[in-house]
Amino acid sequence: MSLLTIEQVAALLDIPVIRVERLTREHLLVPVQNDAAGKPLFAEEDVKRYKVLAERLGGL
Repeated sequence: MSLLTIEQVAALLDIPVIRVERLTREHLLVPVQNDAAGKPLFAEEDVKRYKVLAERLGGL
């Protein structure tokens, strides 16, 4: 399982970092763990599934 930082998720989804933080607060993107600094890390597979779902629902 590949883990992504908030910045990497933002790049993959092509959205601003602040939006990834909001999606995390709203539990639309759920981190699998936190790094040493306490920042969330996301499973790459989960982020890709979210991207597909969001595109089906009308886009990010």
